[in-house]
Amino acid sequence: MQQPNLEIMNFVERQILPRYNDFGKSHGLGHVQRVIKNSLALAAVTGADVNMVYIIAAYHDLGMAGPRAIHHITSGKILIADVRLRKWFSTEQLKIMKEAVEDHRASSSRVPRSIYGKIVAEADRDLEPEIVFSRAILYGIENYPEKNDEEMWQRFRDHMKEKYGRSGYLKLWIPGSPNAKNLEIIRKTIDNEAELREVFDRIYKQICEQEDNDE
Repeated sequence: MQQPNLEIMNFVERQILPRYNDFGKSHGLGHVQRVIKNSLALAAVTGADVNMVYIIAAYHDLGMAGPRAIHHITSGKILIADVRLRKWFSTEQLKIMKEAVEDHRASSSRVPRSIYGKIVAEADRDLEPEIVFSRAILYGIENYPEKNDEEMWQRFRDHMKEKYGRSGYLKLWIPGSPNAKNLEIIRKTIDNEAELREVFDRIYKQICEQEDNDE
């Protein structure tokens, strides 16, 4: 698999990735590293420019420093405003990269405007079932601390159905990607509410115990 320009990688690892440490576990450093890895794998399959793909993935969630509802728009603004990127990319490339970041959000109803938007959107849907379930539970714990255990379960169940269910809003854009197989596994779990509850109880308990140990 082709690797990005070493100078670009050094810049991202020193100047960009550390910013994800402020976004909690659900959208933190581990998440962006997975999106980068997934994006580079999809670049190899699609023939997209590996340097563009790498930067798009690295910047895609920087807008989480502001309101989540518009984080994809904010992230695009951060990318296009970063004059340091002009060293490696043309004005046209930066425009495509900005649009790709804007198009990555799962709840977006429109098709991404370029292959680059499709790559980051697909890579952001890290559909390894255990990761999907864990991130959703972590997000609930981080953002709704006032909810009790039963309310946490209800939020998790409703979110799973709304986003990942068979009539959910999540769309996959690259045929034959590993995500399609994983999404079917997730949907079968959602179809069986008793099984979904077992998954929630197991992971929720693990996270709560880990947080207790960290204190």
